[in-house]
Amino acid sequence: MSQELMPVLRLDPEPQLGLGDLQVYEDEIDHFEWEESTEELRSPYLLVYNIKPFKEQKRQVFLKGVPVTVHIEGTERHLRGFKVRPNTVYIMRITHGDFTWMVKKKFKHFEELHRDLLKHKFKIRVIQPLARLAATQGLRREPGVTMTMPALPHQPEWASLRQASSKQKRLEDYLNKLLEKSFYRNYHGMMAFLDISELSFIHELGPKGLEGMIVKRSGGHRIPGLNCCGRHKVCYQWSKRWIVIKDSFLLYMRPSNGVISFVLLFDKGFNVQVGSKDTGTKYGVMIENLSRTLIIKCSSYRQACWWKQEITNLAERHGQDFLAEHRFDCFVPARHDTLARWFVNGSGYFSAVADALEQAKEEIFIADWWLSPEIHLKRPAKDNYWRLDVLLKRKAEQGVKIFVLLYKEVELALGINSEYSKRTLTSLHSNITVMRHPDHVASTVLLWAHHEKLVLVDQSVAFLGGLDLAYGRWDDQEYRLTDVGNAALANPTVDPVSNHNEAEPLEEFPEGEGSRVEELKECPSHCRADSTDCSNGGQFWLGKDYCNFIQKDWVELDKPFEDFIDRSSTPRMPWRDIGVVIHGAAARDVARHFIQRWNFTKIVKPKYKPSCYPYLLPKSHTTADRLPFVIPGSISANVQVLRSVECWSAGSSEHSIYNAYLQVIRDSQYFVYIENQFFITCADDGSVSNQIGDVIVERILKAHRAKKRFRVYIVTPLLPGFQGDITAGGGNSIQTILHFTFRSMCRGEYSIVERLKKYMGDDWVNYISFCGLRTHAELNSSLISELIYIHSKMMIVDDRQVIIGSANINDRSMLGKRDSEMAVLVEDTEMETSVMDGEEYQAGKFAHRLRLQCFKIHLGLPDDQMTDVEDPVSDRCFQEIWNATATTNSTIYDQVFKSLPSNSAPSLVELREFVSAPGLVTSVPEEAREKLKSVRGFLVQYPLYFLCEEYLLPPLNSKEGMVPVEVWT
Repeated sequence: MSQELMPVLRLDPEPQLGLGDLQVYEDEIDHFEWEESTEELRSPYLLVYNIKPFKEQKRQVFLKGVPVTVHIEGTERHLRGFKVRPNTVYIMRITHGDFTWMVKKKFKHFEELHRDLLKHKFKIRVIQPLARLAATQGLRREPGVTMTMPALPHQPEWASLRQASSKQKRLEDYLNKLLEKSFYRNYHGMMAFLDISELSFIHELGPKGLEGMIVKRSGGHRIPGLNCCGRHKVCYQWSKRWIVIKDSFLLYMRPSNGVISFVLLFDKGFNVQVGSKDTGTKYGVMIENLSRTLIIKCSSYRQACWWKQEITNLAERHGQDFLAEHRFDCFVPARHDTLARWFVNGSGYFSAVADALEQAKEEIFIADWWLSPEIHLKRPAKDNYWRLDVLLKRKAEQGVKIFVLLYKEVELALGINSEYSKRTLTSLHSNITVMRHPDHVASTVLLWAHHEKLVLVDQSVAFLGGLDLAYGRWDDQEYRLTDVGNAALANPTVDPVSNHNEAEPLEEFPEGEGSRVEELKECPSHCRADSTDCSNGGQFWLGKDYCNFIQKDWVELDKPFEDFIDRSSTPRMPWRDIGVVIHGAAARDVARHFIQRWNFTKIVKPKYKPSCYPYLLPKSHTTADRLPFVIPGSISANVQVLRSVECWSAGSSEHSIYNAYLQVIRDSQYFVYIENQFFITCADDGSVSNQIGDVIVERILKAHRAKKRFRVYIVTPLLPGFQGDITAGGGNSIQTILHFTFRSMCRGEYSIVERLKKYMGDDWVNYISFCGLRTHAELNSSLISELIYIHSKMMIVDDRQVIIGSANINDRSMLGKRDSEMAVLVEDTEMETSVMDGEEYQAGKFAHRLRLQCFKIHLGLPDDQMTDVEDPVSDRCFQEIWNATATTNSTIYDQVFKSLPSNSAPSLVELREFVSAPGLVTSVPEEAREKLKSVRGFLVQYPLYFLCEEYLLPPLNSKEGMVPVEVWT
């Protein structure tokens, strides 16, 4: 046997491994400086998607140019079994830049490392010809650095205290000398000894926690439905994995390929236990959250306790926000000093989303109920630069990872064709990954939907609200009924409403700094959002984007640029919506929700098991204030992220949106303003459970008893968004939603109006108002009118608090057990002087300005009349302007267009008579035009008596009648 092989194979219990004579020369080493030869990534964080097998040489683990130092702080001695000699464990504090962590090793681990490094050194010598060839191609060693192996110090375990202290110092020197040499530092055996991996020193993932090789048990998932087969304790097996503990999650990965196999997010159910009683195995550690119980096996009880201590300490020190109970039983607390901005209508929202996506450097997350890849985010479109699919492809080609979560609809019931959206997006680039959920049969979820609308950029900027990136959503304050060039608004007396949400250049911040730098400029070669000089004739809505879904629902979505309704005869249905953007820690909370849903979907759907559908990791809140850019016009406020989720949708249960609505209304002092797509509320004995209407009644009665003013503004669409001929009653779907809406507002013993009448008679009109929106225009020289579809999900209270999100006021959105939803509660901290109930009042900038913008658009007020609505509690605002404008506009529309729905049609018989009688639009067009000049804004009364004499629930033998009531409520 060769002399050089002998030291590697010696089995002597006290090996003499002082091998300074094993010198490796410059021309014998391949890749001395691995740190210099590693490939550069667009961002260090993107390394999480490029983890290499543990034994591969070119692993980018350490920070470039940053030394690694070891300090042995002390020792622990443990007796095990009947051994006379105690085991000595060395406690090491290791520092690498800003990262510091503790490692415990026995002397035998030092010996194993030493032998492993010698083997590695020997292998390099065996492949000398290949190494020399690489050396001739420019690979060189650090000047002045030799590859001499330091000697490993030895002393018996029972040595004196002075001897032990000396050995401790020499072991420390031994390690530090090894770590000075990149050849040894970058060897996978050294990394395993130091308990580090490629995820250890990524600043965006937070401080370094415990890491190491463990044996874990499969199973333990809590998955509802048929997907759970094979995932419980009776079907488990043991596997070796590398586990990484971070401040708010843990993960484990396969050492053989570096693929992350599971991520466990810390939450309110987080718990760590040791012992066979809790784990079912000797020296086991149980780590659980609300969706899984993970069992790992340690080599000793001491090691199990060490793991429990370190995991618990890190979680409680840095991840306490996710472990504690919070207001509204929410998964996260309110985040202070958060930059937030509201958007009224899709024009400003889509434009800001486009600008934000353009700035993405690492990740883009999108979650939608419906997504149309071909929509233009800035309009009118001169070219395709700002088309969603083109924009996402451009970012993917730049290396940005894009993840899209889509609701997988029941195709027989809903025609949004999410399969087409997924196929289109995934065909653009390999960096775009799309998941759809749920699988309705396997998950036993047939009735509920994923209803969130989220866009996140680099887990630092989050957009949410009611706006899907889909057809029909883009609109502005003009609410056009026809496309550009085909019609002009017939009420030119209304001053254009200024919108502070026009697309603006983003404020960009260098990483880690908070000072403002030069604003980005829009590319001059592309059409601005407000331009009309476009090659498509100035059209705003192309192909399927021009729609009126009550006239006709969408068809053939795989032909996006073909019209499906006749623009020359059918007006489009305008779309009103509210969105919001938040930054920093609150945006990280939204990202955490998205990641929870994504990882849960990957677990429950076997088709997403391959590594091409990666697990996602939440960025640490310790770096949340390092904003890459800021959306202009943002205001600092306290922001709490709220949601509705259930075990089927995200693996945990929560209905904090509902709790927030109830509490905020109860605590209101002056007024409540609600814009919502649905208004189905007031709990009864069976069909409806949410109590939002009930707390509105309680709050009004409280004000009535105290003889104080209190106002409630309700704005909701005049008709639900289902296809149907309203002149014939609307069909079963429309009538069913109308039944539950009227039942909440004014019909039956549980309704708001009927309950208020018991205590105050007709005086209820001084407390609450129900309204909708309508507009008119000309199409081919003929006057036309259409309702404005309100899709907002917003509530403003006392000009200081605002809830904006995706949640409708109905059981589907509020109860948590049904549709999944996301919202934010914005509470103002920056105030401005206003008026409330006749007194000077400090109103919040965010809430106050949003409410004034809504009133300005609805009422068609010029700037010099805005003081009339400054005080929303006053009789001047509530009665003389708001209610009076709604009444006047409703009367004019009834006379001119015979608009439906209308209080003039309490029954189907009277409905037919009402529509058969000609309106002024056909009988006296000139008089009709003259009357329409008196219309102000878009506000109209909600027709509380429409079809009040009819039974609106569907026949039991109809397909709508066979659907469970819960689907409608």
